[in-house]
Amino acid sequence: MMNLFVNYYQRPIGQYDFIEVVILFLIYVFLCMFVCKLIECIRVLAAVAWEPGKPLVIEEVEVAPPQTMEVRLKILFTSLCHTDVYFWEAKGQTPLFPRIFGHEAGGIVESVGEGVTDLKPGDHVLPVFTGECKECRHCKSEESNMCDLLRINTDRGVMLNDGKSRFSINGQPIFHFVGTSTFSEYTVVHVGCIAKINPAAPLDKVCVLSCGISTGLGATLNVAKPKKGSSVAIFGLGAVGLAAAEGARIAGASRIIGVDLNPKRFDEAKKFGVTEFVNPKDYDKPVQEVIAEMTDGGVDRSVECTGSINAMISAFECVHDGWGVAVLVGVPNKDDAFKTHPMNLLNEKTLRGTFFGNYKPRSDLPSVVEKYMNKELELEKFITHEVPFSEINKAFEYMLQGDGLRCIIRMDA
Repeated sequence: MMNLFVNYYQRPIGQYDFIEVVILFLIYVFLCMFVCKLIECIRVLAAVAWEPGKPLVIEEVEVAPPQTMEVRLKILFTSLCHTDVYFWEAKGQTPLFPRIFGHEAGGIVESVGEGVTDLKPGDHVLPVFTGECKECRHCKSEESNMCDLLRINTDRGVMLNDGKSRFSINGQPIFHFVGTSTFSEYTVVHVGCIAKINPAAPLDKVCVLSCGISTGLGATLNVAKPKKGSSVAIFGLGAVGLAAAEGARIAGASRIIGVDLNPKRFDEAKKFGVTEFVNPKDYDKPVQEVIAEMTDGGVDRSVECTGSINAMISAFECVHDGWGVAVLVGVPNKDDAFKTHPMNLLNEKTLRGTFFGNYKPRSDLPSVVEKYMNKELELEKFITHEVPFSEINKAFEYMLQGDGLRCIIRMDA
């Protein structure tokens, strides 16, 4: 091969045979492609979690270009969800570090990989922890949003395309989190996990729709489906529960009963349409019996947003027989078991579960954004704090102290 290059400079072009010309051309193309890939690799700032429960460290990270069916995004705003904290603490979960967390965000498409046809640089988007490939049976079904290919996988820290990370520091791979990793100025996401939205929508507000708020809202509007004038009980008044209450308000429920062990949350919940409050600790009998007495036999709908198995049982047993529907949103511990008397089912109470509020990310999230743009949905009241990216650990402090609902992290500050 070396002789070929030496001869290249010693012979006139007309003396090359066909094979030599082809080899030189292929080498030239390969070198061009290699250099282009190096150029496309960018250095950005990202908040890296090196160990469980330890403060994130702002590091300079290399972000590789998007591969087939991938998109590289510039993240403008991100927020902290309790799921980030849960896996950052790694209590009872498979620890996977170093890692870049973050999955509620809004940004702009910077570049696209091969095969991406419905997104282009400059598009405003929301990355989502679950996806919609539009090809599997779930995606083609009107009754499911649980994509076979892109369903959430908290243990996978690499991209589907090649099983590698797009993040690195001095050659050391940094793991992804639920396919989004938005605690970085730039990130790479599978195209099926990106919802293209109205460019007029303020990303510092609608970014919260990419996880918790949509989950609670959809649990009520898409699954519980309360009728106008009906009664709804919401178990857990965190961000997801209050989003469920917001859904009940939008649906026109006349009674929205908030159930929570923390009385400090009650005043805040009034902003979301909650009309009555119940603290289970104030009674010496099961809270489902308390609610049944308050509502002449039970509420029409209930939505459970805590992950507590006892709250799940109470949410199911507090709905009215004949037509009551209970929707489970919270994720229980892996060893929990749901126990209720079969007569509750025979008496025509309905128990349902939901994942991401039954929203298909690419197909449905744009319309949820439009609800906000049309002033049907209020998002500002979910946003209680804002910090610059350099102070991202403050967002974790707020969450751990139970102070506020959502903290927006400005990536440009």
